[in-house]
Amino acid sequence: MRASRLMSVVLLLQDRGRLSAHQIAAELGVSVRTVYRDIEALGAAGVPVYAEMGANGGYQLVDGYRTRLTGLTPQEAASIFLAGVPSAAAELGLGAVLTTAELKLRASLPARLNRHVDEIRDRFHLDPAGWFRETESHPHLAALAGAVWNRRRVLMRYRRWREPREVDRDIAPLGIVLKAGVWYFLALAGPGTPEIRTYRVATILDLTVLDETFDRPEDFDLAGTWARWAVDFERRLHRAEATVRLSPAALTRIPYLMTRAMARNVDDAIGPPGPDGWTTVTLPIESVGHAHAEFLRLGADIEVLAPAELRDSMRSTARSMSSMYG
Repeated sequence: MRASRLMSVVLLLQDRGRLSAHQIAAELGVSVRTVYRDIEALGAAGVPVYAEMGANGGYQLVDGYRTRLTGLTPQEAASIFLAGVPSAAAELGLGAVLTTAELKLRASLPARLNRHVDEIRDRFHLDPAGWFRETESHPHLAALAGAVWNRRRVLMRYRRWREPREVDRDIAPLGIVLKAGVWYFLALAGPGTPEIRTYRVATILDLTVLDETFDRPEDFDLAGTWARWAVDFERRLHRAEATVRLSPAALTRIPYLMTRAMARNVDDAIGPPGPDGWTTVTLPIESVGHAHAEFLRLGADIEVLAPAELRDSMRSTARSMSSMYG
């Protein structure tokens, strides 16, 4: 345990440069006194770490010192290779780079760890694409990734759901997200604006990377911004509600047939069943038309109580089906 922590201290200093004892302690989740002992142990072992005193002081390694990856445990080595998604890297234009990096990493690993990595590859495979959907085309993804990396503005023509369907935008791309096999990107919506918008990469019709650079917002956090946008998007998507009665069979099928928001709402709002075993619950819906299509998947295991428009739509469909099959 201590050997792993000592290696972590070296890697932190190698990556971050000068760090105070308090900063190292916070990163590793240990006490400052433990950091003092670890620094002393590293010095005794020949690692060239030294301290600078003063308000801006701290510990750092002698310039040019680099440690090798001999401290990786089998689990750490396996996790690095398991985290890679080759298909995603290839779409970003980094397939060859990923292959080269993997070869270099494997060359630095002892034989026993290389064997462990091969065993992981034989037992685990990551497939990020979603089910029941054709793979989208992303001819502009690699260029977009380059613009994100180099902080370049881009001119983009993209297709949206409302009129006018095709629009042009001058944007500053901040980051790219792969969500269940679908690529999205977040960008400053225009020159001089702090507004951040989310776009689907597959909707890009044409893209030109400009020579003009932009300053990334200092407080921009890609993961946090995406998480907040996703929650808000789901809330905005389900603008209405429907009250329904569900049979016991419907309750078991909802996680497989309904949207995540609907399924979660059933779990959160479900009460005790009535005398007939059916349960009344209120579900979020996008629209009457969308809910009509979704609820038909449950057949006779769901009864719509409200809104009246949705109940009438379900009744009309049931009559048509009865006439067709009767």
